[in-house]
Amino acid sequence: MLARFALHVLRDRAALRRAYTSCRQNLGRAILLGLEFLVAGDIVRTVGVEPSLRSIVVLGLVVLVRTFLSFTLEVELAGSWPWQRRSRAEASAEKAGGPQ
Repeated sequence: MLARFALHVLRDRAALRRAYTSCRQNLGRAILLGLEFLVAGDIVRTVGVEPSLRSIVVLGLVVLVRTFLSFTLEVELAGSWPWQRRSRAEASAEKAGGPQ
């Protein structure tokens, strides 16, 4: 991913912004996927090893922290809050003269 970014920059300096945005999006998606796997692994480990009250509480806290991280990373990648995305898409359709 980073090598592809470097190649894009070396080939076409004018495409730097596009290459940066693409690299940033791909890296963010990879981090989000990794967080999902970590949450799934923690759930399996907690249920499989020893499902005590303490381990379930710790699992809940870990899942909350990782969910918060996933949410904030998604907001950073999208550039808007999830509830604002729909209104932006509708505004773009109106500008383009599409159906309302």
